[in-house]
Amino acid sequence: MADEHLLPGDAHAVPFDPGVQAQAPPTPPVAPAATHGGPPPAVTAPAADEIHLLDYVRILYKRRWIATTVFVLVVGAVTAYTFSATPIYEARVQILIEKESTNVVAFKEAFEQNQATDDYYQTQYKILQSRALARRTLDSLDLWNHPLLGARPGGEGSASEKPSPLTIGWEWASQLIRRAADPAEPPPPTGDETAAQSLVIDAFLGNLIVAPIKSSRLVDVRYASPEPAFAADVVNALAKNYIEQDLEFKFVASKEASDWLGQRLAEQRQHVEASEQALQQYREQTDAVALEDKQNIVVQKLGDLNAAVTRAKMERIQKEAVYNQMRTIQGDRAALDTFPSILSNTFIQQQKAELADLQRQQAQAAEKLGDRHPDMIKLRSAIQMAESRIQGEIAKIVQSTRNEYLAAMAQEKDLVAALDQQKVEMLALNRKGIDYRVLERDVATNQQIFESLLQRTKETGISGELKATNIRIVDAAEIPRRPARPNRPFNELLGVVGGGMLAIGLAFFIEYLDNRIKSPEELGAHLGLPFLGMVPTVFDKALSVPLINNGVPANFAEAFRTVRTNVLFSTANEGRACSLTVTSSVPGEGKTLVSSNLALALAETGQRILLIDADMRRSRIHDIFGCKAEPGLSNVLVGSSKLAQAMVQTAVPRLFVLAAGHAPPNPAALLGTKRFKEFLAAMHQHFDWILIDTPPISVVTDAAVVAHQTAGVLFVVGSEMISRQAIRRALAQLERAQGNLLGAVLNKADVQHNPYYYSHYYRREYSGYYTPSSAGAPAQG
Repeated sequence: MADEHLLPGDAHAVPFDPGVQAQAPPTPPVAPAATHGGPPPAVTAPAADEIHLLDYVRILYKRRWIATTVFVLVVGAVTAYTFSATPIYEARVQILIEKESTNVVAFKEAFEQNQATDDYYQTQYKILQSRALARRTLDSLDLWNHPLLGARPGGEGSASEKPSPLTIGWEWASQLIRRAADPAEPPPPTGDETAAQSLVIDAFLGNLIVAPIKSSRLVDVRYASPEPAFAADVVNALAKNYIEQDLEFKFVASKEASDWLGQRLAEQRQHVEASEQALQQYREQTDAVALEDKQNIVVQKLGDLNAAVTRAKMERIQKEAVYNQMRTIQGDRAALDTFPSILSNTFIQQQKAELADLQRQQAQAAEKLGDRHPDMIKLRSAIQMAESRIQGEIAKIVQSTRNEYLAAMAQEKDLVAALDQQKVEMLALNRKGIDYRVLERDVATNQQIFESLLQRTKETGISGELKATNIRIVDAAEIPRRPARPNRPFNELLGVVGGGMLAIGLAFFIEYLDNRIKSPEELGAHLGLPFLGMVPTVFDKALSVPLINNGVPANFAEAFRTVRTNVLFSTANEGRACSLTVTSSVPGEGKTLVSSNLALALAETGQRILLIDADMRRSRIHDIFGCKAEPGLSNVLVGSSKLAQAMVQTAVPRLFVLAAGHAPPNPAALLGTKRFKEFLAAMHQHFDWILIDTPPISVVTDAAVVAHQTAGVLFVVGSEMISRQAIRRALAQLERAQGNLLGAVLNKADVQHNPYYYSHYYRREYSGYYTPSSAGAPAQG
């Protein structure tokens, strides 16, 4: 009769299938260093600091569609613009602008350039771009109705024909170019411009470019137009009118200066004659020599009085300061004692010595006698008299200081009065001399001004007839033979370079914003998780559930064998059964598929494997292996079914499956009971590996409850499915549950569409080792 194995503490006998107890092959050797509770070995992704250039290439390959689309759009847009844009020709005239013209006479012109002015050339550049020069050029060439300047063929106000799209586009482009070169707002039209003329002038200036040549006095003036001959004519006319306008400025300035000087010269001649007559009349009325002698005597006396007043004022200030200081400290006995006048007073010092002696006698007598004793009364009376004498002497010193101050102040007033009287006499005496000198200066000044005006009038008359300019045309404009823009080779190169940079930058920017886990390196770099393996996505729609024993691609099966090997070396069961919790962060990451295939891979080693579906809310393992959902784990734990009835042996040898069973109202509470712990302990006696598929840990707490009771946790991460923050929160929950995290499996890696991105994990030449050699083909070593 077969033996029956019971769950510890179970009130009901739960028979166990005897076939399960069949002897299994020896367990493969594992790393002896690790233990159930210790950290797993360093099976991690490459270090984050080992960044190679190929890593950037892989990112570009992964984002190749976005980068290619952006590159094609940019290059296509640049190409379309380059080949559809109207060719624009630029005619150039080179002008030499000197700061001053050649001086053929010994004197300067009335209109001259100041060599010290740094803004001279900036002024000339603005004149070249001025509306007045533009209007002058348009008048000279009669271009007000030219279609290239936006004018309509019928004159102003004519509506017989609308401007062509080319003209509108050209005007718009010209305005953009001009505003880019000079962001300032264009000046408003002057009062003598009509609205149509303002538009023509704006269009004209929009096509005009003034480009100074650095470190020289040359300036290039260019004009852009779809017609090369028109551009050359316009820019040559502009340079010619610029020179003529400069000559006109100088001529007008010289003429105005000459006229003004003639008027001022006649007026100044009259002033000279009048001032000379006035001086002569004054000489006849006064004796100039006698006035000067008297003035010298009065000046000497005034100086002596001024010195005396200064001395008296200083003496008064000193005595006033002493008096004010003594008056301020008069009520402070201690401060008065330190005052120099009091310290130097012999009587006061004697009285202070006598007062001190009386106070000493009073203090000695007070120890023996009472306050009413005649000797005490006598001593107090003597002390009061001494103090009265001291105060009286101090009051005398204060009064003496005040008297000295008042005497000094009276002396100062007398001297000031004498000085004021002397000043009055000096002013009366000098009044006549002042009038004389005023008249004398008027004569000299008027004579000097008259001579200067006379000389300048003659020079201006000559310079007005001199037609010299400081502006020269170095190179006249010729008809351009090839368009200046668009520059097709440069535009194409710019489009390729700009499109490439934008495409690469966008690819890396999107990669930077994408904080999902995409590669094994990121598991270690961003999450610190040991890397156990990477599972590729299976695109075969015929495989509803890809299992390694169901005709899946070779790389898919080999991936789970790699995971199996890493799991074996990440644990050390030393002959004892090992239980693993398989979970993920969120639903859809493939943790059920990983647990099922890992169970199959472990069963291939000849070990006894039990796969438990602990996801009682959304159980799937019974569908994958084609068994019934009930009875299952929940039925065994509540005692409504025996283990032998719930456990199912699959078609794979030594692989047993325990379905989830009936969905309980609170699966987490059921998994956290003592009965589940005893159930796991009983299963450890019969199986080498127990894999428990649990719900996502971020959704419910079932996985945390189970992870606390198993030897390790296998964490499944869906490639490009979940952010790092969500995974960190799930790992934090596992850590709080004290789960032993063995490592992570990167699932659903798209190696088919991104083969180069995962080339250092899966290469095409590896596939020859995954599958048996074809018949007749030599085996690859």
